[in-house]
Amino acid sequence: MLRELIIIFIFSCFLQIYCFGQEPDPGPGYQMMMINNPSLVGSGGDGELRLSYLNFFPGNGYNLHSVYFSYDSYFQILHGGAGIYLADDYLGGIINDFRGGLSYAYFLQAGKDLFINAGLSASLYHRGFNFDNAILPDQIDPLGGATVPSSEVLALSGRTVFDVGAGFLFISGKFSGGFSISHLAEPDLSTTGNSNERLKRKVLVHLSGDFFLNESQNLKIQPLTYLELQRSYLVYGAGAALASRYLSVNAIIMQDNSRNLNIQTGFSLTAGRISVYYNYRFNAISGNKFLPFSLLHETGLAFGLNNVEKRNTIKTINFPKM
Repeated sequence: MLRELIIIFIFSCFLQIYCFGQEPDPGPGYQMMMINNPSLVGSGGDGELRLSYLNFFPGNGYNLHSVYFSYDSYFQILHGGAGIYLADDYLGGIINDFRGGLSYAYFLQAGKDLFINAGLSASLYHRGFNFDNAILPDQIDPLGGATVPSSEVLALSGRTVFDVGAGFLFISGKFSGGFSISHLAEPDLSTTGNSNERLKRKVLVHLSGDFFLNESQNLKIQPLTYLELQRSYLVYGAGAALASRYLSVNAIIMQDNSRNLNIQTGFSLTAGRISVYYNYRFNAISGNKFLPFSLLHETGLAFGLNNVEKRNTIKTINFPKM
């Protein structure tokens, strides 16, 4: 059992070196931000289905992938928005984190041009293990380099925990901003009971705007900025999206407290009620000379499924399509 715990500890340290946080970071894109800030659900008004795929550190053989599914909409009977999401993080072929949750946001008009959404999410987080392709120390022949059958049998069962999150969204004129805290329950996904392995609370602050450059041609610029803090890891960034009726391009610069400077750029194409998007993130400056150049490929689809009747008390947001 001691050897099993040592292997898990080493692998966990390896993941933290490359991911820097305690979980894969999708970044500033609003297509996946509902998983971190539940107050965003329904804030776009119409019901929307989103599918996303992320490949972390492509071309390096780390085998780190994430898929994401969500649906959210405004519901008049609930006086706010509601949504559901599913996420699956496949980490190196050994750890698989599956999450599923429900989110609700209450919409409040606090002033003539001030709207506040208060959101809450409840989710289940399951961590599973697969050691079929793992090589243990006693499988390695120091002379011939060949693997031999291991005397150890790894039979660690998965673990399922409950988690909650909360957030607020403020909308005034052409600006919108949010604040959220994820992992309020600080769930323990480990099998060791070590409090240091709990998912620490994650704080997210984000702000965006929506300004027309040429209203007749539906050309606008959407500046955005965000800050995320989890445990001792801090990352912040700023950028903008330039959008027309059918095409949106974006770029954002991100800095973290490990002195890494990353740049993400991408585009989104819209035809009718369907949008397809792609983002690429790369490392421009590495604080420890350890990060590879390519950090992330992200692609996805968004489908508008239903129109929602919008009354005067409902303020919707045109989020940057990234």
